[in-house]
Amino acid sequence: MKEPMSVEGYDLLVEEFKFLLEVEKPKVAHEKLVAAALGDRSENADYQAAKEKLRHIDKRLFYLNSMMQKAHIVDPSLHAHERVGFGSSVRICNLQTDEEELYTLCGVLEAEPENGLISVHSPLAKSMLGKKEGDEFVLRLAHAKKEFEIVAIFYKNIFSLKKNIRTKKDFAFH
Repeated sequence: MKEPMSVEGYDLLVEEFKFLLEVEKPKVAHEKLVAAALGDRSENADYQAAKEKLRHIDKRLFYLNSMMQKAHIVDPSLHAHERVGFGSSVRICNLQTDEEELYTLCGVLEAEPENGLISVHSPLAKSMLGKKEGDEFVLRLAHAKKEFEIVAIFYKNIFSLKKNIRTKKDFAFH
C-alpha cells in the first residue's frame, strides 16, 4: 500500500536514513569494536550497549527503508482543495455542539494529532476525504457517533504547522 507524504516529509525521511546509515551506524560499530577489544564480552556493559544500539539502528533503518519504498510523494500546493484530500486544511463544525475544529490531513509520519495534523488513515480523515464545503458527514466511534459539517477547505503547508520537526540530534541513538 502506498503511503502519501509531502515533499518535506519524504526529504526528512531520507535525511534520517542517510544520517543513521552514514554517521550513526559506523560510529556505534566503532564503539562496539573498541568495547570488544577490552576483553570478556559477556560482562562488558559498553559492548552490550553498543550491540543493542546497533540492533535499534538496524530496525529503524529497515522501517525507514520500507516507508521510502511505499512513499507516494504528493505536493498538496498543486491541488485546488475544492474537495478534502491529502494536504487539505479543513475547518469542521460539530453539529451537536456548534464548536469548530481545524485539521490538516497528512502522512502517517507527519501526523501530530495534538497540533491538528492527522493521518489520512485516521477515522476522522477517512470520513472527510472527498467532501466539499457545506457537506455533512458522520464519524462513527465505538460508543457514539458525531455529525460534522465541512465549513472551509484550504491549503496551508504541512511543515509550517508542525511543532515537532525531527533533527539530526533526534535521529541519533543515545
